[in-house]
Amino acid sequence: MTVWPGRPHPLGATWDGQGTNFALFSENATAVELCLFDVGGHETRVALTEVENYVWHGYVPGIQPGQRYGYRVHGPYDPETGHRFNAHKLLIDPYARALDGDVQMHPATFGYNMAEIAEEDTDLSFSETDSAAYMPKGIVIDPSFDWGDDCHPDTPWHRTVIYETHVKGITQRHPDLPEELRGTYAGLAHPVMIDYLKSLGITAIELLPVHHFHAFPGHLAGTGLRNYWGYDSLNYFSPYTGYSATGTAGQQVNEFKRMVKALHRAGIEVILDVVYNHTGEGSHLGPTLTLRGIDNAAYYRLVEDDPRYYMDFTGCGNSLNVRHPQVLKLIMDSLRYWVQEMHVDGFRFDLASALARELYEVDSLAAFFDIIHQDPVLSTTKLIAEPWDIGEGGYQVGNFPLLWSEWNGKYRDSLRDFWRDHDCRLGEFAFRITGSSDLYQANGKRPHASINFITCHDGFTLRDLVSYNEKHNEANQEDSRDGESYNRSWNCGEEGDTDDPEILTLRQRQQRNFLVTLLLSQGVPMLLGGDELGRSQGGNNNSYCQDSDISWYNWHLTPENQQLLDFTRRLIQLRRQHPNLSRRHWFQGREIHGSGIHDIGWYNPSGQEITEDQWHDESAKAIGVFFNGAELMAPNPQGERVLDDSFLLMFNAQPIPQEFHIPPTLKQRAWTLVLDTQKDTGFVADPHSYIPDEVITLADFSIVVLRCQQCFQ
Repeated sequence: MTVWPGRPHPLGATWDGQGTNFALFSENATAVELCLFDVGGHETRVALTEVENYVWHGYVPGIQPGQRYGYRVHGPYDPETGHRFNAHKLLIDPYARALDGDVQMHPATFGYNMAEIAEEDTDLSFSETDSAAYMPKGIVIDPSFDWGDDCHPDTPWHRTVIYETHVKGITQRHPDLPEELRGTYAGLAHPVMIDYLKSLGITAIELLPVHHFHAFPGHLAGTGLRNYWGYDSLNYFSPYTGYSATGTAGQQVNEFKRMVKALHRAGIEVILDVVYNHTGEGSHLGPTLTLRGIDNAAYYRLVEDDPRYYMDFTGCGNSLNVRHPQVLKLIMDSLRYWVQEMHVDGFRFDLASALARELYEVDSLAAFFDIIHQDPVLSTTKLIAEPWDIGEGGYQVGNFPLLWSEWNGKYRDSLRDFWRDHDCRLGEFAFRITGSSDLYQANGKRPHASINFITCHDGFTLRDLVSYNEKHNEANQEDSRDGESYNRSWNCGEEGDTDDPEILTLRQRQQRNFLVTLLLSQGVPMLLGGDELGRSQGGNNNSYCQDSDISWYNWHLTPENQQLLDFTRRLIQLRRQHPNLSRRHWFQGREIHGSGIHDIGWYNPSGQEITEDQWHDESAKAIGVFFNGAELMAPNPQGERVLDDSFLLMFNAQPIPQEFHIPPTLKQRAWTLVLDTQKDTGFVADPHSYIPDEVITLADFSIVVLRCQQCFQ
């Protein structure tokens, strides 16, 4: 086969209309073979003899889109010095734009002899079994696509409402979707799903990993389970093949693009959950699928005095070596590709603290952050950190640099404690619902730095949060050893399913309480997909391996769940209609525009301002907060002053009713009842107007919201 020298860049397989250029980085390889596969699976090996800056490259005339390929990389097999080259293993190109299937579970995919698995030094052995038959192949693609007038919605952070979901989970059981589109990108792009998301009112959809991942990691072998969440990436450029309805020979790329285009047309941004901290190759006992065989010592963070083993800040067996310039380039090239070629709008970085470990400790000045900050493409996208990993000092909530928003784990924990029988200082509660200024204000950030959430994919759903005290992960076949044991949940009186009407009523009310608190807090709310439907996982708080009814949304709603959906829609609408509920700037605790009233006020049930002692009271569970709509700092886009209605929110997280008095400075205004979570519908059909000195009685575990229409001008 004719091979021309080609070019060392761009990395990956690049088709130019006449042939394809192939380029692969390996610093320690001694030889690289490009492996081309025909439709019958026959393999042709082509040596890449050109090397520049450790990039092995060659141009093959006549290679067209749809061509399947992989690599075999030669070099020393010496695990004790960090090298695990094995040319008997077909390897995935880390820059492949598409892959044609899943890795199949088979001993041949391991670089050592699996027959010696019981031996302590089994990974030091060398396997000569060929793995090609069990490996997905890269696909040469035609990158052209008609984007038309597509553009990023560019929703301002303070106007953003995020919906976290799974491509398959949300679409697999929807009765109005064509069966062949369920579980796919095309299904999510279908008008049925687009209309639903628009009607809900969210502005951004955050997708669990869509980078091609290892669907069958070894610990799931023989269980009948598979990797559902996808947090075991094998390639950072290819959309996962299993979510494609149109084909696996490159069609999945355009299908993903059509999904993004459809969501953008509806004004919905697309945020990807990305996993650049580790790969699906696992520990030293894991398979050889891609980076391990291409250049283990370059791509992975190895134990310095014993490079046979991996530094593991992720709990998944390995950590990428972000100290190596090629690894940083791989991450940056991937991020830019998804923005520029696939038109996504932002990223949520899984276990982001691991990316900041240049030495051992987490460093907020790490090169990764510096590169992001100066990048003209990425510095203007939405960047969200999961600000922790499992390493020492890995919990870094509040410590990520400018441009970054964070999953606010302190918000989740504090609000869960507030709404159950557990201590939560009123001061802690106040910080969390006003954007967590104690975490973000001092370093120049705005309230949108706080991504507020009560539930997410990892843990209980909202319904399960109020229905279970303990995790019930039996279906995972790990004797419930997996998953978080301390959930800060409360079953409202009985574990799991019940027919007790009082418990069921309380659970419905608690779900409304959490939703109101979340969606009326300052910062950016993130709603776990399905919570608005009353979705339950039967108490499973770690559904990572449940590609089943446990994880898929049930769209056949009970009357109670339909009521919850209607309530959530109206709640999101209320937030989006009122800039007072989603401020760009921090509260000042003072007058700004001369309304005579501070921009925010905090009150106890008697209507008096909260005292210093009360702020530190860990048992107090009743508080009122006033948001003054006449004292918004930020002007509108034309620079004009913004006026909005004022709101008085009253929280009673006690097991007894609580009387509230409207504060003396506010009682002469015309207050009307907007919502009361004691009511089944939440919102009030016939708003009640309050007269001065009227007492407002909140039921146990409930919220009342009053509104005054632009009355403090």
